[in-house]
Amino acid sequence: MAFLQKALALVYPDQCVLCSDFVDGQGSLCGACWRDMPFQTGFSCDLCGAPLIGESDGNADHCDDCIELSRPWSKGRAALAYRDAGRRVILGIKHGDRTDLLPIAGRWMARAGADILTQDTVLVPVPLHWSRLLKRRYNQAAELAKAIGKLAELECAYGALKRLARTPPQDGMGLDDRFQNVSSMIVATNPEGTRLSGKKVCIVDDVMTSGATLSASAHACSAAGATQISVLVLARVSKTP
Repeated sequence: MAFLQKALALVYPDQCVLCSDFVDGQGSLCGACWRDMPFQTGFSCDLCGAPLIGESDGNADHCDDCIELSRPWSKGRAALAYRDAGRRVILGIKHGDRTDLLPIAGRWMARAGADILTQDTVLVPVPLHWSRLLKRRYNQAAELAKAIGKLAELECAYGALKRLARTPPQDGMGLDDRFQNVSSMIVATNPEGTRLSGKKVCIVDDVMTSGATLSASAHACSAAGATQISVLVLARVSKTP
């Protein structure tokens, strides 16, 4: 079997998941794409993962958006900034059927959220309306949660939340319109039950822009009895610091 794998590698060498350059291992990035990947590894907002100027003083620092808006969660992390190669990854997963990017994206997210993904955490993906799920064939938030859960050995509460209506896309909407668009549109599937009751929850999504969808999801988790809520996204859209 090992000989066969080596033979196949000679005939079909591994390629970068974002370009055609050869790499040493399957599902990895070449040097150029790695350098272009905007990982959120520096000083960042404790509520959303947006990059911040300066250095941490050891306290929970927040970006301007999270100071202005009341976030219904306690901590938030983002693996990437939504630009450059990070944007290509998001668009590939969301609109390009690039499910092959999910494992590496899950690794990045698990690393970014390592301090909030404790063993008693339940992963809850942001729901996709059934009509969009039918068209897209998969919910990228659920697939990312699955990848994270496999790596971190955490429970994933698929279907814990649902969308009551197919809301219009939020691209181009102002802040108030974004929050109004999803207000009360996301609910727990069994609010009177115990699926999220008493649980520490981490809501998973691909991108955070205003945080409106994550807020609606957090409110639904809270109404279902979740005792602590955090958020983890693959990429954060934010102002350049």
